[in-house]
Amino acid sequence: MPSQPVRSVRRTVRVAAPAHVVYGMLADAPRWPVLLPSYVHVERMDFDGAGETLLAWEFQDGRVRSSRLRRTLRPQAHRVDFEQDDPAWPGDTVAGSWSAEPDGAERSLVTLWQQTPNAPANAPAGPDGLDADTAGRLARLREAAERWDRLDELLLAFEERMRVEGPAELVYDFLYRVEDWPELLPHVDGSSVREDRPGTQVVVLDTAAAGAGFAAGPDDGAAGFETVRLCFPHAGRIVFKETAPPAPLTAHSGEWSLVPDESGLTVVCAHRVLLGEEPLEAALGAGALPVDARRQVRERLGRESRQTLRLAKWHAESPVRRLRQGRGGSRR
Repeated sequence: MPSQPVRSVRRTVRVAAPAHVVYGMLADAPRWPVLLPSYVHVERMDFDGAGETLLAWEFQDGRVRSSRLRRTLRPQAHRVDFEQDDPAWPGDTVAGSWSAEPDGAERSLVTLWQQTPNAPANAPAGPDGLDADTAGRLARLREAAERWDRLDELLLAFEERMRVEGPAELVYDFLYRVEDWPELLPHVDGSSVREDRPGTQVVVLDTAAAGAGFAAGPDDGAAGFETVRLCFPHAGRIVFKETAPPAPLTAHSGEWSLVPDESGLTVVCAHRVLLGEEPLEAALGAGALPVDARRQVRERLGRESRQTLRLAKWHAESPVRRLRQGRGGSRR
């Protein structure tokens, strides 16, 4: 049989960030969901100091795509070599490398090289898919890297925790069945859920309080915000990312996790946020500063998380209380 032809693309862009900063973003794959728009979640499976294996989930064209990446990190050369397998197209491995070369003190030339055998004729990428993918990935990396000197001000990470004395299965069930939230949570007015395969949800939540971003007033209508959720029931985890969060957020990802112990469990909701750089007055009112945005985002997301955690706690503990009362009689 004739061998498959190989497609290869190499593109270079100039980035207003030092080469070591760009390399640091490329190497720190678990942080991609809050820096690069298409990534929902990246899980590091193994790492020996130079080589690593990653599982990555991306949301593109309305669908979630998962892949496995094997990477070799070369910090001295500011280079990352990779091989990426797409389970949807067995044998169609994308190989390539990222590299960043200094172009002055605070600029760099970033190159992405990719090659792959021709995808099947019915592959959605089409004949120019690799070139478009390469250009798109470079553009998204450049946008993120050029904020390098402001990231400490724009990035925000926090979590809410709640102790639950009830079965982990009931807590997870409540968090998983997001279609029931409009009847239970005051900040959710409606929801729709699409689950193309078990454990991968595309959810649209209607939240009246977010009708015009974080500065919504009482007369604002409900707004639907799309969230991708990856559900791992055996690990007690649900990872999520909003695909187009309201201002002043540029990116919002996070995770619900259940941490069991001998007497119950702790439920944690972690948030990772990237704030936008557009004038904050449009979202928060006249005279707003980045510190105001950080405070309001923390308060708003924290309040909504606590509401959800309290309902999850009630959902898990109520059957336990009824069981205890049934065994020992009601107490006064």
